[in-house]
Amino acid sequence: MQPKLAALSGPLRKSEFQVGGILSIGRNSSNSICIEDASVSPSHCRIDYNNERFFITDLDSGSGTFVNGIPVKERVLASGDQIAVGNSLFLFQLEDSPASASSPVELDENPLAGGQMQQLRPDELLYLHPESLVALPQPARLARALGTLLKISTAIGSIRDVESLQWQLLGMIFDVIPAERGAILLVDGNAEEISSPVAWDRVAGPDHPVHVNRGLTRRAIEESISILENQSPELASAESRETAQRKAAHSLLCVPLIAAGQVLGVIYLDSCNSATVFTKDDLQLLAAIAGLAAIAIENARQFERLDIENRQLRAEVSLQHDMIGRSPRMRAVYQFIERVAPSDSTVLIQGESGTGKELAARAIHKNSPRKDQPFVALNCAALTETLLESELFGHEKGAFTSAICQKKGLLEVAEGGSVFLDEVGELPLTLQAKLLRVLQEREFVRVGGTRSIKLNVRFLAATNKDLQKAVREEKFRADLFHRLNVISLTLPALREHPEDIPLLAEHFAARYAQKCNRNVRGIAPEARSCLMQYDWPGNIRELENAMERAVVIGTAEFILPEDLPETLLDAAPLSSSAAAKYHEALRNLKKQLIVSAFEQSGGSFTEAAKLLGLHANYLHRLIRNLDLRVALKKNAKA
Repeated sequence: MQPKLAALSGPLRKSEFQVGGILSIGRNSSNSICIEDASVSPSHCRIDYNNERFFITDLDSGSGTFVNGIPVKERVLASGDQIAVGNSLFLFQLEDSPASASSPVELDENPLAGGQMQQLRPDELLYLHPESLVALPQPARLARALGTLLKISTAIGSIRDVESLQWQLLGMIFDVIPAERGAILLVDGNAEEISSPVAWDRVAGPDHPVHVNRGLTRRAIEESISILENQSPELASAESRETAQRKAAHSLLCVPLIAAGQVLGVIYLDSCNSATVFTKDDLQLLAAIAGLAAIAIENARQFERLDIENRQLRAEVSLQHDMIGRSPRMRAVYQFIERVAPSDSTVLIQGESGTGKELAARAIHKNSPRKDQPFVALNCAALTETLLESELFGHEKGAFTSAICQKKGLLEVAEGGSVFLDEVGELPLTLQAKLLRVLQEREFVRVGGTRSIKLNVRFLAATNKDLQKAVREEKFRADLFHRLNVISLTLPALREHPEDIPLLAEHFAARYAQKCNRNVRGIAPEARSCLMQYDWPGNIRELENAMERAVVIGTAEFILPEDLPETLLDAAPLSSSAAAKYHEALRNLKKQLIVSAFEQSGGSFTEAAKLLGLHANYLHRLIRNLDLRVALKKNAKA
């Protein structure tokens, strides 16, 4: 016998705890199970083993201890009992078997044969309409029902976990209505499919499915009515033997959970015992419980949504990075960094040049357990193959002519930290093979050396190339690509999140104004319009360079259009200001010069660029910014 508690919901969800001797539960860290939950008392309850039985005892807790939905002071535990402590729900198991959070739910289409059905509209629910309470004939029954509702309202009012709330509610319902099986079925926003069923068969146990009549639940949800259906007494007597054999339901209750005019789901109860027949009073009471429960469930859902949003916002605030942007695309990048940073997995960062791949790599390092260790970056495109190998692996004295002493490579320098390989797609094939061995074996040999050196670093790589295409063209090793591409992050181009352009521009303007000791109060609306109209092929790096230029050459308190690079002005819309007239005249002159050069060169881009004294790539960009492609095609055809 290996007793244990399996956490089904709450802060410790999916955790398991062995039960041996005395096991205490509470908010204090001295407890065997510490639950960080305000609704849990410092010393809430404990489980003891005595005379081959397990007892649970509530230690005068503020919110109470519930077993199968019933508040207890002391109780003997049986395998399969569900223990609710604050917002947490535990399953007590005597045998080492997987935790079962609920009986399975099976939706059936078959109604009760010869069933007698009663239904109540919302305006007929006595307990939800105080003016109708005079219709209750017996004061004793009214007092009992109101006492039950008060007890349930008090118990569920502080529960903030939806699943725990469903379980405790189901246990309380069993305590006042003689049902053998029950289910609380919540639906999604469209009320089309069940999203979180909780069900329990009190007779057969958790592994036995609870059959729910699909037709009744659909009617309850679509028409917002409460339904009671009993098998007719004559038919029940005639088929009593057959019914007993197949355990078919004799009596059903189905009421909707409605909050703020929206149906959240249903509470479904049934009984196979012909001696137990639900009454209209049971229907009224269950509908009243559903009214209270629906509000509690909606509040718990809202609390969960706010908790998730709060944790996401806190994570974003605590996330250390130098990246700027509040757009949905950048928030997705921050969330990705938050998830992958704690691991040691290799990350491949992809994106166009200038999108901030190194900043993303540094952010991953800063938020990882290795943050206090070195972050070493190497641009694989900046060095020759020989120098790159020496920089990466180091070399022994005498390994080559200029190796006058031993030198540690960047891999050794980064021990315990992170290595960032920028432009990894530019690695020569011979170095790719050596890097693959390092990634596989986590060891390397210095150039000219013979001793293997063990390595403990995290690899981060970046590229602006399509590595899959390079693999197909046999320019990049497929095995190395798969080793690097364990986790992949693609940074968006600036044109894909233009809403961040003003924020980035203001940030760079303030940075360079401080460096240049200039008083720059902001960006003029006309200049901001130019920034927004440009497609930024060089991405954030190009924007940074443009703002540095504007700060350096500008003289006014605000950055003006004339302070920006000409490429931005060529692509910007024209306005009626004097500066705009000047740029319009300059723009028209550029158009005339380009058209004239094309006419002289016979339509050749290369010859036209030579005549203009421009690089061919810059001429292509000018033609695009000046919107000259159509005009040049027409001239070529003519």
